[in-house]
Amino acid sequence: MHTPAHPGADDFDFEFGTYAIHHRRLNRRLSGCEDWTTFEGRCTTRPILGGLGNLEDNTLDLPDGRYRAVALRSFDPASGLWAIWWLDGRAPHALDVPVKGRFDGPIGLFFADDVLDGRDIKVRFTWDRRNLDEPRWEQAFSADGGTTWETNWVMRFTRVADAT
Repeated sequence: MHTPAHPGADDFDFEFGTYAIHHRRLNRRLSGCEDWTTFEGRCTTRPILGGLGNLEDNTLDLPDGRYRAVALRSFDPASGLWAIWWLDGRAPHALDVPVKGRFDGPIGLFFADDVLDGRDIKVRFTWDRRNLDEPRWEQAFSADGGTTWETNWVMRFTRVADAT
């Protein structure tokens, strides 16, 4: 294992390579919905910016059709914070508001202020890398300033052999 030049810059190195993803997504957010849709996907992640960032290329196989998306992550050595942006191929000119945060041990928490259906919300991403071959990601929204959270998307990653 290497020692990064900037502590925290290697936080997402566990995700380099290819994963099959099992998605579980709430059908409607912050509306009292209890119905979930499950679907499969795949991603490949590689380093960029000389190791101070990475790009996660995703294929999502929703029941109504496949789409592509990317997660773009960059690390700021001065603050020790990561920023994560999401770009959905169905809206190719709309980059989501970045969530920012860091890992504390195997759990990473990342937050942003955003708007959903005209209402101010808080967004939280939680990365769990306790099992490096099967990491987990969750997205949750809060409409009350972070007092309560509704998890609306869960992704379970399973490492697969990279194509050679």
